[in-house]
Amino acid sequence: MNLLAPVSTIMTKKIVTVKTSDSLVTVGELFDKHLIHHLPVLDGDKLIGMISKSDFLLFRRGFYESRTEEKYDQFRLRNHKASDIMTKGLAKLDEGDKINVALEVFKKNFLHALPVMRNDKLVGIVTAHDIIKHLADDKSAINQYILK
Repeated sequence: MNLLAPVSTIMTKKIVTVKTSDSLVTVGELFDKHLIHHLPVLDGDKLIGMISKSDFLLFRRGFYESRTEEKYDQFRLRNHKASDIMTKGLAKLDEGDKINVALEVFKKNFLHALPVMRNDKLVGIVTAHDIIKHLADDKSAINQYILK
């Protein structure tokens, strides 16, 4: 993997997003349906936050043991919005930023996903998983570690 290649070469381009007004029921359904761990939150076409699956699960506070608790959980999910649990003040990358820049941000900030922007518009998302996947698939990187 060329760490000096732009993040646009490894980013996810088909981004699943939510609106600030979407209920947490919708957030949960999207996490389950798409098997993803990060949802950018948009106000119109402007990125204003991010919800991680950890944020969502922390809001839910674990598992319910009775039907009463399950009903309360569903009530809470219907009555809270994406904007209630999103992280604001995001670190962002420009589509031309290099992969090594993303690595440095991940390393220093305990983040696992970075939105990728073009002219203040969301065009992709890069996760630590994306980098690991590309490293694992890169035959030239693997060949460097084979003992001869």
